[in-house]
Amino acid sequence: MALAHRRPASLLLLLAAFSAATFLAAPAAATGKRGQVAVFWGRNKNEGTLREACDSGTYTIAIISFLDVFGHGSHHLDLSGHDVSRVGADIKHCQSKSMLVFLSIGGFGGQYFMPSPRAAEAVADYLWNAFMLGTRKGVYRPFGDAYVDGIDFFIENGAPDNYDELARRLWNYNKGFRARTPVQLTATPRCRFPDRHVERALATGLFTRIFVRFYDDPHCAANWQQEWDRWTAAFGTSAQIYFGLPASEKKVGYVHPKNLYYGIIPVVQKAANYGGIMVWERYEDKRTGYSSYAIQWA
Repeated sequence: MALAHRRPASLLLLLAAFSAATFLAAPAAATGKRGQVAVFWGRNKNEGTLREACDSGTYTIAIISFLDVFGHGSHHLDLSGHDVSRVGADIKHCQSKSMLVFLSIGGFGGQYFMPSPRAAEAVADYLWNAFMLGTRKGVYRPFGDAYVDGIDFFIENGAPDNYDELARRLWNYNKGFRARTPVQLTATPRCRFPDRHVERALATGLFTRIFVRFYDDPHCAANWQQEWDRWTAAFGTSAQIYFGLPASEKKVGYVHPKNLYYGIIPVVQKAANYGGIMVWERYEDKRTGYSSYAIQWA
């Protein structure tokens, strides 16, 4: 990923004088440090359990992915072969460690859509009763009596219609609670602003965290600071903006930890609504250990 400015010669000499390990062990000096790292879990059976991810100590938010079929009366949860019956206990374990756990809907498939406001109402009802605090009889709960802290919108395909209505329907469930917000809304858009798939949903102002994907797009790899400025300017302090990066060096947009520390962290942490770092995804992160750096500086 290209950096916005060339480093001065003095800094290059300093980098050459010391080992990478020396610098990677120190925390970043940026004033906006949040200590927040989110990770997507559920994309590879060999990534280990959700409990193991939460016990790693390198994440503060886990995003279970994906509910990849919805909108036409059918629902399907794709966790890449994980034993779903174990996930509920793992969710409770993660929450006992003061971690947030979200369920991401959508993904890369094409079997979800939101054809009408009535469909949005039905999907909201299903999500509330199947994965959150709803108790309507006859609704199967894949995670048992465990509940997620909110819903993440990872809308990659289909028309953008009615996702704003889905957001409003979900948020309405919070009205019955005073001391808590049982339905938190997040989104994981592509980095080119605006992402048309979630633009209307985000315009509701109901989303508290936005995990922007600064990868899988050569434009964003080269112009990340321009896109970051657009995202942070658009939402003020109404939502926390996370800088999303891949843990795999094979993906477009991968940033070496040293460049994360020197090139990106000092820039993004200047934003008043900077939220942290999002890591895609647990399997590759387990292999590379990327989040072990990110958690120190985020």
